[in-house]
Parts: sequence; structure tokens; C-alpha cells
Amino acid sequence: MSTTGTNAGTSTGTGTTLVIGATGVTGSRTVARLVAGRHRVKAASRRATPVPGAEPVRFDWYDPATHATALDGADRVYLIPPIGDADPLATMRPFLGEARAHGVRRAVLLSSSAIPEGGPAVGKVHEALPGFFEHWAVLRPSWFMQNFTGAHAHALSIREEGAVWTATGSGRIGFVDADDIAEVAVRALTDERAPDTDLVLTGPEVLGYDDIAEIVSDVTGRPVEHRRLSYEQLRDRLAALIPVEFAAMLAEMDRAIAGGAEDRTTDTVRRVTGRPPRSFRAFMASAESEKTGA
Repeated sequence: MSTTGTNAGTSTGTGTTLVIGATGVTGSRTVARLVAGRHRVKAASRRATPVPGAEPVRFDWYDPATHATALDGADRVYLIPPIGDADPLATMRPFLGEARAHGVRRAVLLSSSAIPEGGPAVGKVHEALPGFFEHWAVLRPSWFMQNFTGAHAHALSIREEGAVWTATGSGRIGFVDADDIAEVAVRALTDERAPDTDLVLTGPEVLGYDDIAEIVSDVTGRPVEHRRLSYEQLRDRLAALIPVEFAAMLAEMDRAIAGGAEDRTTDTVRRVTGRPPRSFRAFMASAESEKTGA
């Protein structure tokens, strides 16, 4: 895979890409870019939701009867692990073997900057992936900027309470735009050479949640504050909404951020796409403009 941006537009051009989670945050953006690049796409979701330019197919990680039809004709796949599954490898392993048997030769897995190869949950899938496919990539993005818009948890608490609740303390994060993630995903799926490695994706700067609250307040004109919780307080708050094991894992990620685990930026987006990643302020200004119709 090109790491300089000079290979932009190069693709294998002959395959069909199965995009799992095609209606999700990164999946929908990846489908749109593949279609725009005139690639054949099978857009997989639990309800086979129609997606312009793609073939909709039904797919459910927990319903193996949906897997063969989704895989039919595909030679590459974008993998979104089952959300909230504490042991996604156990769920995904049969499908990965089936995909290889159906002729899939390239797989791109969405993971997280917080989870290394061999780490918990999707880290185990990351570790297993090269054993299934000849060509592969693991995308490890930092926290999504989209978490502060739409129906996401931080966006809801901002609208309803004027606050963002975290256990990150003064820890900083290289927040990344899902549009930048999708552009890297398309390159990993279609460039002549696959990355065959993991790619840590961040935005251009590191920000704490105090910074985030200040930027959101400035852009929207509505006061927003960062309310700091302990690990236990955040775990219990999340456990009211999601399984306790998953809540504990997410709270532990916040605790790691407080300790500096995500205080970094990378040049991956620029190297792979040939352009810089979007800043959080630019992202919020665009989101606010779209909302107000300005």
C-alpha cells in the first residue's frame, strides 16, 4: 500500500467488496466512497437496508444462515466486529473461515487505537486475522469525532445536560473524523498492495475533554462542560445501558486515557490519503452548519 499518497486512485478494479455494518458510522462512508470509485459493493446489514449504488444483503453475526449469501462473489471484506460482544473472536471465527473458503483474499478490520494486537476483545481478532487472509489491514482509529453529533452518547448528554461525562481526567486524545477513517479503509481495500499491518489513525491534534467542551461551546453558542467521573462512577453509569462487562471495558479505556495512553497523533491519514486529517473544530463547524442549513 502506498504510504505517500502518490498511489491515489490505484485499485485492483476487478473484485467485489463486502462491507459489514454498511449502515454504520464508518461502514456507510466506506460504501459511499467505494461506489463513487466505481467498485462493486455488497452492503451488509441486519435488515439488508438499500444503499445507493450497492447490492444490499442481509447479514447478522449471530445468524450463520445469512453468511454464505453475503459472501457470494466477494473477494474482499470490511469487518465491523459485533458491537458489545466481549469475545468477538468466538463469534467471528467461523465466518472468517467461511470467508476464506468462499474466495475472500483481503480483509480490513475495524479495531481501536486503545486495543493492540492480542489485546482484549477485538485485539484477539486482530491477532488471528493474518492466519485467515493473504492480504489484510487492521484500522485502529482513535475516538470518533462523530461521538459528539447525532444520536451518540456524548451528543445526547450535550443536548440534554450541557455536559460531557468521562473518567479521562486531564488525559488527551487524537480524535479522528470517521470520513478520514473511511478514506483509509477504501485505500486498504482497493490499493494494489494491502498494508498487511495495523494502522493507527488520529486527527491532527490531541485534545482533552475540557478542550472538547470549550470548542463545542464556542462553535454552537451553547455552554457545555466536562464533568469528571471516577472509573467506578462511569462503569456504573454505562452498566445501566449496556452489559456490565462491556461497560467495565469502556470505563477502563477512560482510565487509560487519564494515564496518557491516547496522548498521541500519527501521520497515517496524510501518508495514506495524501491529505491532512480534519481538525475537531473544522468538524464541529461543518456539523453545525449542516444542522442549521447555513
